[in-house]
Formats: sequence, C-alpha cells, structure tokens
Amino acid sequence: MIMKTRSMPVELEILRSLSGRKKLDEKLENQLSSLEKGFKGELLFDQWLENINSDCVILNDLLLEQKNTQFQIDSLLVTQSQIYLFEVKNFEGDYYLDGDRWCTSSGIEIKSPQLQLTRSEALFRQLLHSIGFNNPIQTYLIFVNPEFYLYQTPLGIPIIFPTQINRFIINLYSKSSKLSASHHKLAQKLVSLHKQESPYMRIPNYSFEELKKGILCGYGCGEFMVNQTQNLLVCKKCGSQEKNESAIIRTVEEFKLLFPDQNVTTKNIFEWSNEIITKKTLQRILSKHYKTNERARASHYVKSEKQ
Repeated sequence: MIMKTRSMPVELEILRSLSGRKKLDEKLENQLSSLEKGFKGELLFDQWLENINSDCVILNDLLLEQKNTQFQIDSLLVTQSQIYLFEVKNFEGDYYLDGDRWCTSSGIEIKSPQLQLTRSEALFRQLLHSIGFNNPIQTYLIFVNPEFYLYQTPLGIPIIFPTQINRFIINLYSKSSKLSASHHKLAQKLVSLHKQESPYMRIPNYSFEELKKGILCGYGCGEFMVNQTQNLLVCKKCGSQEKNESAIIRTVEEFKLLFPDQNVTTKNIFEWSNEIITKKTLQRILSKHYKTNERARASHYVKSEKQ
C-alpha cells in the first residue's frame, strides 16, 4: 500500500521551466542534469517496490525534522517486523572505496552516500523515539543504474547493486507481514510530519522580463507550441498536440510556480503565454477553472476549490 506518493521536486520543476525560457549556465545545467537523473532513479526504484504485494506501507520522498535538523528519506517501507529505510542513487560509471572515502575512477572524492544514510538513520531513530515508537530499522543504499560499479566494496556494507535488486525485492515479497493499527498510526504520523519546503533547494535568480514568453510543450522537449487550429496547439519540435484549455491551465500553474508573489490575471497570463490565444478565450478558460478574488485590492484569479 502506497500511503505517500512521490512528486517531482520543486527545484527540478523550476529548473526545467527556466531551461526552456532562458539559457542556463554550465553550473545550472549540471544541477538540472543531476536532479533529472536522481528523480529518474527514484521513480525506477518505486516501480520495484510496487511489486511487493505483502501487507506493508510505502512512504516515498519524506522530508522530516528532528531537533531543528531536517533530513530526507527517499523511500520508507513499513512492515510487520521492521522499517526499511532506502537511500536511492542513480550513479553511473566506475567508483571505488578508499576507507570511508568514495571516489570516482579518476580519483575525485564525492560526498559519501554511506555517511548520508547513516545520518538519516540516526535522525530517524531519534524521531521515532520522540513520537513513541521503537520499531527496528534496516537501512540500504540502492543503486539502480546498470552502468554503475563500485570497486573495493567490503562485506557488511548495506548496499544493493542493480543486479541484486530483483532478488532483494523477491526476498522482501516472500516475508510474511501483517500490519497492526499501530503500524498504520505510525505511517500516518510520519506523513503528517512531512515538510513541504526543503531548505536544500538551490534556485537561481530570474525575472519575468528576462524569460521567453510562450507555452512550452507539455511533453518536456523544451520547445514552444504554436496554433494549429482555433482550439488546438502543436509543438514545433516533436509535433505533439494539446487543446488550448489544458495548455493554458498548465501554463498558469507554471507561472504560479515561478512567480508565487504575482497575481494570476488575464493580462499577466496573456503576456506569459505570448498572446497565443485571444484575451476573450483566455478569460473564459480562467473563469472556468479559477475563481475571482474580488476582495483583493486588484482583482485576480485564485485556484477554485472544485479543482
């Protein structure tokens, strides 16, 4: 049972949007690539976990806090006997261990995933005790990329390599598990403690004026859409089609993501979408999917409770 699903990190959403509307420097390109790869790896492991059909609860992408220290858990599996804490990595290429140091094949030291997992485990154990639970915890580093290899790995390190994932999941699947009300209470408590805003986000500075205007392709190819018919848009690059209405709603949500302090008005969205549809059509779509905040100093649209 999946109690908390995984959503795209806000940092990744913002950088994806910015990459289609301005030229990112090399540092931001690398940041975007790293986030894309990490998210792809987590989604891949999610598919493996979904194959577990025993009585358990899956919590994905938790951001928790213990004594003013925040920590993130990629995936958490609550079973009858214990809690499994997974740190998922989508590393590619050759790495090696030199004592506690993790290095690339060229000798460049990287941040130790093992120390990261140890820190998360310690904080999570403290958090469990603080809310009245003492379930046993088992932690694993999960490497999902088949092009990854780690040399000089000593026995005893809780690592699951790509070729071992299937056997690992089968082993979890084979273990009998019957959750009690206490297990579900714990899972619900952890979800309630999840924090929405991460302090680790690295968002660059940008302005409305500097970003290219238009409606980006909804399939992520990075190109802008153009009118094909009165009610249909088409991507200039991949040829995908989308109705005006859904494209405008998607673009409004992108505007809100990038500019949370600006109001959603017909004028703003008309300019943001590069005047691709008429103001009359735009106003009709906004009125249908958003409600008007008439009490504000300047009338604007807010998300309808029906949506």
